[in-house]
Amino acid sequence: MLQYSRVCLDTFGYQLPPRTLTSAEIENRLAPLYDRLRLTPGRLELMTGIRERRLWPRGTRPSEAAILAGRKALEKGGWDPARIDCLIFTSVSRDMMEPATASFVHLGLGLPPTCLIFDISNACLGFLDGMVMLANMIELGQVENGLVVSGETAEELLESTLETLVRDTSLSRKAIKPAFASLTIGSGAIALIMERAGADERRCRLVHGRWRASTGHSDLCHGNQHGARTTLMETNSEELMHRGVEAACQTWQLFSSVPGWGGEDIDRFFCHQVGTAHARLLFERLGLDSGKNFETLARLGNVGSVSAPITMAMAMEQGAFKPGQKAALLGIGSGINCMMLGVDWRATDGMH
Repeated sequence: MLQYSRVCLDTFGYQLPPRTLTSAEIENRLAPLYDRLRLTPGRLELMTGIRERRLWPRGTRPSEAAILAGRKALEKGGWDPARIDCLIFTSVSRDMMEPATASFVHLGLGLPPTCLIFDISNACLGFLDGMVMLANMIELGQVENGLVVSGETAEELLESTLETLVRDTSLSRKAIKPAFASLTIGSGAIALIMERAGADERRCRLVHGRWRASTGHSDLCHGNQHGARTTLMETNSEELMHRGVEAACQTWQLFSSVPGWGGEDIDRFFCHQVGTAHARLLFERLGLDSGKNFETLARLGNVGSVSAPITMAMAMEQGAFKPGQKAALLGIGSGINCMMLGVDWRATDGMH
C-alpha cells in the first residue's frame, strides 16, 4: 500500500533521439526473410500500431542519454544541480555491470557529493519503482528532493535482431516469433525532479499506488541471457500480453478500491506501451474508457522504462493532462511485475 501526502512532481525533462527508424525501413532490411517466408510487407506496423521509433547515434551510452534528459529537467525547473539530494538511474539499459550507471549521470550533471546515488533495475517498470523509492525518502523526511532518470538505448538490440533474422536462413515463421517483440523497441530518455510538497501545494502530487508480482511467468521474456555473445531478446509475446494483463487486473482491483481512484474518477491514463493489441485488451479487461489513454506508441514504439513517464510528460506539454485532473500511471514489466501510481493535479496553477 502506497499513500503519500508530501510528494510533488516538480519538473519533467525528456530527450528524443535524432534518428527516426520506420517500421517500413525495418521491413526493407528484412526483405530476404519476408520473401523466403512469403510475409506481406506492412505487417509490422499493422500488428503493433508502431509507425516509427527513435534511435541514438551509434555508441551512445545510457548514461549519456539520461544526462541529456536530466539537464533539461534541471534547466526547465530552474534547479541548481547543487540542490539535488538524491539521484536514481532506472533504465533496462546500463553502461556496464559496475559501477552503477548513476555514477556517470551524477558526474555528467555536476551533482554534489552529498547526493545519494544508486541504480534500480526492474525491466520496463524501473522508472515507476524509482519514483516510489524517492517518494518514500521524501515522505519520511530523509531527503527534500531528488531526480529519477532513465536512458534507454535500443540500437544494439535492434541491429543484432535484424542481422540474426536475415543471416539464419533456417528460420521458419514459428521460429521468428520470439524475436518479433524486439522490432518494436525504441530509444529515449526521461528525467523527473520530485520534491517535498509545500503546505499549499499547487503542483502535481504523487498520492497513491498499488503493485503485484506474478513471477510464475518470469520465463516469458528473456533479454541477453548469460553466455550470449550478442544482444538478443526472446519473448513469448502473446502469452506475455495475456499474463501481463492478468496481473494488471489484480493490481487494478487494489488500486481502484481506494475512494476517488475508480475508472470514472481518473481523467488520463499513461501506460507502458507495447502494442495496440495490448492496450486494447488492457482497457477492455479493466473496464476503462480507452479514450482516456494518452498514447505515444505510434511514433516512439516501446521505450522500455521510459514509455509511461515520457508519455505523461508529453501529455502535460500538449495540455492533454492539466490542472484540476487526476492521472494514473499503469506499468507492467516482464518478470511479471505490475505497478500503478495515482497522480493528483487539483490545483489551479501549472507545473513547470
